[in-house]
Amino acid sequence: MAENNTMSGVVMTGHGGPEKLEWRDDLPMPVPGPRDVLIRVRAAAVNNTDINTRIGWYSKGDADADDASWTGKALEFPRIQGADVCGEIVAVGQDVDQGRIGDRVLIEPCLREVDGALQDPAWYFGSECDGGFAQYTRVADRHAHKITCDLSDVELASFPCSYSTAENMLTRANVQAGDTVLVTGASGGVGSATVQLARARGATVIAVTSPAKAEALRDLGAERTLGRNDDLLAELGANSVDVVVDLVAGPKWPALLDVLRSGGRYAVAGAIGGPMVELDVRTLYLKDLSFFGCTVLEPQVFGNLIGRIERGEIKPLVAETHPLRDIGVAQQSFGEKGYIGKIVLEIP
Repeated sequence: MAENNTMSGVVMTGHGGPEKLEWRDDLPMPVPGPRDVLIRVRAAAVNNTDINTRIGWYSKGDADADDASWTGKALEFPRIQGADVCGEIVAVGQDVDQGRIGDRVLIEPCLREVDGALQDPAWYFGSECDGGFAQYTRVADRHAHKITCDLSDVELASFPCSYSTAENMLTRANVQAGDTVLVTGASGGVGSATVQLARARGATVIAVTSPAKAEALRDLGAERTLGRNDDLLAELGANSVDVVVDLVAGPKWPALLDVLRSGGRYAVAGAIGGPMVELDVRTLYLKDLSFFGCTVLEPQVFGNLIGRIERGEIKPLVAETHPLRDIGVAQQSFGEKGYIGKIVLEIP
């Protein structure tokens, strides 16, 4: 472990731009509580939550409002972010089996237990509590999932947030073999995960993406791709899709309901095209549609995801790697969206 009970990492000092991220070599080492494990972080990926939290995007008021976090509560600063973590358990609390030391783990980012207490609503790792952008982190034992496979630490760090979000949406929408699933924002981390996971369930996938990324999405399992500016109703026809997995929202949102079949299911976990949409309530009730807002993971989701990784049913998509010190460069690249998959930071 680190000397003098300190470690290196990146902290967020407040809401704002990249200047709010600071590298420090004097961060206090986390101390595991009775039900916690201490994890040596090996790799941690960048995701939308990191940036949205930093800029205060979750607030319905200004960025410094008390609701500028994932749960709608004020954040405490400084905060170590980082929700996507692969690492190794190096110490355990007094109520945890000592045999867990040495386990290679992925951290479930949606935390129902923190500091020995149940959280309702659930906390998000790296938002309401410190995360993985440092050499060590701690988490409740139940949220550190052992994984046994040949993938590298960097590859494994691409999975937790995006793939669990995708698996949760597919679980909530009860996607089955034979369903036709339309995925918006399909080239991003969650979108590309959704393509793979829906195919693993035996569904037919239609992916909305840019033309430059269409071939890569077909290689992942999409049967058909559409451009972001295509007229979905003209291309697909009304009542042609069983499930919509939406990460975009924005002005084209009404067409997503038009292409859903009667009794169709709409699952959403993002709004990168804009959070405000126009809903004709008659479409909702006359077509007997079901809406699923998806944030907190269903209890079985992360364990199911671990199984799919170990069985090789899905593959990691690592677009770039950077040292943790270069988190600003990594987040800038993340914002440019010129890639498919995840950008991962290696921890010194």
